[in-house]
Amino acid sequence: MNTIFKEKNETMHIGHNIKRIREIQGIKQEAFGQLCRNKYSQQRISDFENMVALDEPLLEELAAALGVTPEFIHSFKDENVIYNIQSNQDTSYSNQQYNQPTIHNDGSDKLVALLEKFIEEDRVKTQSIAELSKAVLDLTNEVKKLKEGK
Repeated sequence: MNTIFKEKNETMHIGHNIKRIREIQGIKQEAFGQLCRNKYSQQRISDFENMVALDEPLLEELAAALGVTPEFIHSFKDENVIYNIQSNQDTSYSNQQYNQPTIHNDGSDKLVALLEKFIEEDRVKTQSIAELSKAVLDLTNEVKKLKEGK
């Protein structure tokens, strides 16, 4: 085991990190247990999540089931997740809603219709980008799983 991780383990709760990663991915304990090579029960997963430290082979098995590395679990911090969510949050919809210019209809109905069309197209493109980003993330996770399986 790496010395850096030994120092961090003294103040870190590995089971809590596993639980938070599982929760972020939206996986229930029972389903997580079935993703593991040894098919653990919901109660056994709960036991693991309450442990401060785990032996390396078990940690590797749980990490593989979550689609992450043991190093990721060691270095996981809730604060980083919150920062990432806040930093990468799609604000285009809220910006449209609150910062949309007011257009006074002085007979230029065509201009208003054109601007509304552009706004709708922008919303659709933003949604497409979000879906593509999720697909890329899913593919990245699959590649990690395949590499770990070799």
